[in-house]
Amino acid sequence: MAPEAVSARAVTAGSVTADSVTADSPIVVATTIDALHAALDGRRRDRRVALVPTLGALHAGHLSLVRRAARIADVVVVSIFVNPLQFGPGEDLDRYPRTLETDVAMLAGEADLVFAPSVAQMYPDGPTATRVSAGAVGALYEGVTRSGHFDGMLTVVAKLMNIVRPQVTVFGQKDAQQLFLVEQMVRDLNLPTVLDVVPTVREADGLALSSRNRYLNAGEHAAALVLSAALVEASAAAAEGTDAALSVARARVASRPAVKLDYLVVVDPETFLSVADDYRGQARMLIAARVGTTHLIDNASLMIGS
Repeated sequence: MAPEAVSARAVTAGSVTADSVTADSPIVVATTIDALHAALDGRRRDRRVALVPTLGALHAGHLSLVRRAARIADVVVVSIFVNPLQFGPGEDLDRYPRTLETDVAMLAGEADLVFAPSVAQMYPDGPTATRVSAGAVGALYEGVTRSGHFDGMLTVVAKLMNIVRPQVTVFGQKDAQQLFLVEQMVRDLNLPTVLDVVPTVREADGLALSSRNRYLNAGEHAAALVLSAALVEASAAAAEGTDAALSVARARVASRPAVKLDYLVVVDPETFLSVADDYRGQARMLIAARVGTTHLIDNASLMIGS
């Protein structure tokens, strides 16, 4: 592949610098769809391509996805795009951390390509008239207060899958509702990719890693630990039934008045609908709360009943 064939940026000395792609570039940052396609065309051939979609502000949880992708594929593409379609009025679109240079430095030696398009590149005519609908589950839980969030998320994920055309796409388990909806979309639309799921990565104290954790001060961080603690206690109580699991989790969160519970629910993994009181079998508990001004989510697998 000739160096002039791709309009992209190579990474040198841990920074993002304008450059053309050469054969020995350690990582390529493509900011346009054409540049990404040109870079991929030289790498794809009969090789397996993996996509890791992100909003950027990368942390160790993201790196676990990238490293999983590297184990199961030959070419790893990480997308970094703060998608306006999935942010509603009053959400943190404007202040969501944008740290491209730091992100690319973290990915050097971990990924092959970074796709970091502008909003104009992804939506050249403004917000798309065509959207992927998340359906009934998209209006539940996170969707109650974030109207349209999951439609926007699915729309951009579908676009990224069509742009990159990966054989495998890697997601984390932390956003369980998002994962369920992406799995549903891939199945319903016969998208030619396989999803690979990586367990939630946590800080040493148990807090699920999130780009929004940086918003927490020390006191809020300590208070937020109640979310993972509630899930652990609910898992232990789940043998006694759904009500027992929910009761101990609610009590645990209530012990931290600074944490305002948004929702706590046990869902059937197959439908993502709330389970009946007499449900028995594998389930997933979803928890979301506001700590200070920061909205945090977490989840855990439960076995309901003995």
